Amino acid sequence: MISEIHLNIGSNSGDSRAFIARAVAALRSAFAGTLSVSGEVVSEPWGFVSANSFVNVGVLIAIEKTDPWTPAALEALLARVKTLEKAISQMPHRKPDGSYADREIDIDIIAVDSLEYNSPALTLPHPHMSERRFVLEPLAELAPGWKHPASGRTAVEMLARLDACE
Repeated sequence: MISEIHLNIGSNSGDSRAFIARAVAALRSAFAGTLSVSGEVVSEPWGFVSANSFVNVGVLIAIEKTDPWTPAALEALLARVKTLEKAISQMPHRKPDGSYADREIDIDIIAVDSLEYNSPALTLPHPHMSERRFVLEPLAELAPGWKHPASGRTAVEMLARLDACE
């Protein structure tokens, strides 16, 4: 069975496009499967103030999966993604007070298939995805038929709702 892992890669510090290219290359090497990358979305920082705009892309990794996703497998996926992220940049994502900071690279797991999962380290689908245009636009481009398991809405529908609120 084909399993789809939806990621979002962002950067707003240094050569953002080069950091994103390194992340995409690392993901290609780390995962056996088909990897698709969306067009770029440039946006203002979300959740903090910075003079630096973010460049984001969505990534869809389609892998052959013979076993169902277990909590241990999802946590291992997160660890693998975070290891790749740290190999690209050691720059912290948060300030000492816990608030967001500029970053050279950030790789977030947005969704895995239509699974719902919640642990201290990982929530699927990403809990803020419906509030973030820089997540929804790439997701709608790469997987227009994907539906949020709780709301039943596609990324296109969530994007339309976001547009209506702005």
